[in-house]
Amino acid sequence: MKEPSRQLLWERRSQTPLLLLAVAFAVAYAVPIVVPDARAEVHRACTHVEWVVWGAFAVDYLVRLALAANRKRFVRTHWLDLAAVVLPLVQPLRLLRLVATLMLVGRRARMAPQIQLTTYVAGAVVGLLMFGSLAVLSVERDAPDGNIRNLGDAVWWSFTTMTTVGYGDHSPTTGLGRVLAVGLMLSGIALLGVVTANIAAWFISRFERDDRADMLQLAAIRELQDEVRALRGEVARLGGTTAAATSAAVAAASTPAAADPPNAPAQREATSPTP
Repeated sequence: MKEPSRQLLWERRSQTPLLLLAVAFAVAYAVPIVVPDARAEVHRACTHVEWVVWGAFAVDYLVRLALAANRKRFVRTHWLDLAAVVLPLVQPLRLLRLVATLMLVGRRARMAPQIQLTTYVAGAVVGLLMFGSLAVLSVERDAPDGNIRNLGDAVWWSFTTMTTVGYGDHSPTTGLGRVLAVGLMLSGIALLGVVTANIAAWFISRFERDDRADMLQLAAIRELQDEVRALRGEVARLGGTTAAATSAAVAAASTPAAADPPNAPAQREATSPTP
């Protein structure tokens, strides 16, 4: 059996630590937004945690690049990982550290074979709702004409945006907030399509499984019918042979002694001993 490559071993071993770091990033990102009046030390600690987690993902990418057998092909096939690592270095794009973490964790989660599609979709929905709410709240809270002022408004806006309902009671007014809205709408449509396709695939597979079961049952019935026909033919053949043998025996037993020649009694008397 072929041994896994060093890159695959690294990915397996680093998957759990990176997921834990992603949870730490989520907490560090949420605390300053949910509790804006926290002390400055708390804000600085959360910012440091964000950068440390981002640095861990950047190191992970560099290690995988170093262990890759074909580095050019690795960069070409993992360009999203590279963009997620490089773009957050630009200070105005601080929010992309959130997107970077979601992208990298999502790719790692898809690598785990035990994670089913439904679980992944549910996790993606919850993650997008949570991070979308936090992101739009951080952007719109201090906007002069903004109407998303607290976490409840942000969560309600995320729900209505992802489901493409759009009541209009809350809406972003800044450019970055509208970019987030577009991303949530596209994500909601994509996830709805994935869920619909998954349900349709489940029904199709169920119908195909039932059809295969019916076909196997029909094949078994036909095989039994063939065996019954063969047994009937064998019984008929054996019955015919036995009947022929019985008829021959009966005919032989019922044949009279006239088959002996006419002078047979005289010959028997002549040959019989004299007393």
